[in-house]
Amino acid sequence: MSPESLKEILKQVKYPGFSRDIVSFGLVKSAAVVDGVARVALQITTSDQTVPLQLKKEIERVLKDQAGITDIVIDMAVSQTKAPPATGAPGAAKAPGGIRKTIAIASGKGGVGKSTFSVNLACALVQVLAEQGKSGVGLLDCDIYGPSVPLMMGISGMRPEVDETGQWLIPIECHSVKVMSMGLLITEETPVVWRGPMVTSAIRQFVQNVRWGDLEVLVVDLPPGTGDAQLSLVQSIPLDGALIVTTPQLAAAQVTRRGGTMFEKVNVPLLGVAENMSWFVGADGARITIFGEGGGQRTADELHTRLVGQIPLVPEIREGGDSGAPIVVSQPEHEASRVFRDIAQTVFASLYPATSD
Repeated sequence: MSPESLKEILKQVKYPGFSRDIVSFGLVKSAAVVDGVARVALQITTSDQTVPLQLKKEIERVLKDQAGITDIVIDMAVSQTKAPPATGAPGAAKAPGGIRKTIAIASGKGGVGKSTFSVNLACALVQVLAEQGKSGVGLLDCDIYGPSVPLMMGISGMRPEVDETGQWLIPIECHSVKVMSMGLLITEETPVVWRGPMVTSAIRQFVQNVRWGDLEVLVVDLPPGTGDAQLSLVQSIPLDGALIVTTPQLAAAQVTRRGGTMFEKVNVPLLGVAENMSWFVGADGARITIFGEGGGQRTADELHTRLVGQIPLVPEIREGGDSGAPIVVSQPEHEASRVFRDIAQTVFASLYPATSD
C-alpha cells in the first residue's frame, strides 16, 4: 500500500468535534506501510488529554481490517497549549500585524440575530475603547453565503480598494469600524455557489490579505454551524475568545451549545453567552417573552461560562439594521444600546483585564 493510499484511508478519521479529517487538518506528518506494519506519525496541539486517545482509537479502527496491514504503530507528538488567550486549532497562523485582539461571534443555528449583534457590538466597542483613550475596531463578515453586514453598516454597493502594490484589500470604514465582507465584492443579486475549499480560501484571504492597520479588536461574524468556515478561521488566526449568541427558546439553545463546545475543543476561551430577542415590551409596558425564557442562562451554565447580557426585541434594532445606522450609533441612549455597551465593556474587561481594573 502506498503512502497516498494510506492517507486516503486516514481521511475517515475526523478531528474530535469537527467534520474535517486529520489529513486535511495537517496533523498527519507521515504515513507508510512497511512489511505489513502501518506506521502513522501525528503532531497535534491540545490541552484536552482525551483527544490523543480518541485519535489513536479511530486510526486503529479504520486500519485494522485493511488488506495487507498486519500491525499498526502510531507515533503521536502532543504539544500542550497554554492557558488562554489561546491560539485556536492546531496549525493556527499568527495574527496579522497590528491586530491586538480577535474575537469570534458564533451561534449553532441561523435566525438568532448574530450579524445584528456583531454590528452593534463592534459599534459599542468603538464607544468603550474611546472612553479608555483607545481606537481601532474591525468587523470581518465571514458569512460567505448570506453576507448582511454591508447593509447593516450602511455600505451596501461600495467596493473595497486595492492598495498600490495590488496585493492588499483596503477595508471600508463606517461608524469608525473597518469592515470587510463578501457582500462588498459581489452584487446583491449574485448567489455564492461555492464548495468548502473555496470558502476556506476566501476566509483566509480576508484575514491575511486585508490591510487592517492597527486594531485593538477585530470582531469576526461567523456563519452558523461548525463547518469549514469555522475551522478555516481558527486555523487562519489566533482567537482571543468567542461570544455565543442564542435566543431564549429551547430549540436555539440546544443547537447553540454545540457551537460553544466546538470552541472549547480547539482551545478558544468562551467570553460568554448573549441572549438575543429576550422579550418584547407590549403597549401596556408589560414584558412579553415571545421566545420563552431562560435559554441564554441555561446555555451559559452548560458551557461553564456567563450570560453577558439580554437584548430586548425592539423594532428600533431592526430599523437600524435596515437603514445602515445601528441602534448603538443612531440611538445611543436606547435601552438596547445600553445593553450592547454593557456587553462591550464586559468583553473589553476580559480582553484587557489590567486596563479595566
